[in-house]
Amino acid sequence: MSQDDFIIEQIPVGPMQNFAYLVGWRPTGDAVLVDPAWSVDGLLERVDGLELNLQGALITHYHPDHCGGSFASHQIEGVAELLAARPCRIYCNRLEADGLKKVTGISENDMRRVDGGDTLDVGDIEVEFLHTPGHTPGSQCFRIKHTLVAGDTLFIHGCGRVDLPGSDADDMFRSLRRLSELPDETVVLPGHHYSSQPSATLGYTKSKNPYLRIQEIDMWRSLMGV
Repeated sequence: MSQDDFIIEQIPVGPMQNFAYLVGWRPTGDAVLVDPAWSVDGLLERVDGLELNLQGALITHYHPDHCGGSFASHQIEGVAELLAARPCRIYCNRLEADGLKKVTGISENDMRRVDGGDTLDVGDIEVEFLHTPGHTPGSQCFRIKHTLVAGDTLFIHGCGRVDLPGSDADDMFRSLRRLSELPDETVVLPGHHYSSQPSATLGYTKSKNPYLRIQEIDMWRSLMGV
């Protein structure tokens, strides 16, 4: 297996410094998009430019800047527009599915509800779904070879907000502790470009990110103000 057969591209999208991701396997042409929002046509152009066949879309959580829908007074492109242009399966955590339907207007038939520990094969690449509640009840990350697509659970120098409806600071603490146990060489790919670099190894992230250094929940609650 050649490393060149495996594709994972970080794609900046939208005015909120979001990242979408393209994951593909060249020998079979299979591909998925992660958090396709803001620029659906542009994302599909990249899929087509690499001569890949879109198999599905993986959603980290149901906030509109990651999946589309109504946000304040704005309507953001996302999975509804993706399905209209390129019918495929939308993968979301089972606890996030109702929120995703409400925000985007897609149907149950468009989705596949997944649990932590489930996997999806993209060609010969295995995507492992990691349930990481905290930012939202059904937030999930994707472990793909030596990379972690982390959504709004983990940033290079921070973590997702826990003061929003459905957020839970204690759940976030436990999710970050679990992620910190992954190998240090794991490359963290966040959902937003909120630091000076778009990605980093988990080892680097643990050395710089104060939210990963706290190991006692009482200290964590104090840091988060809860």
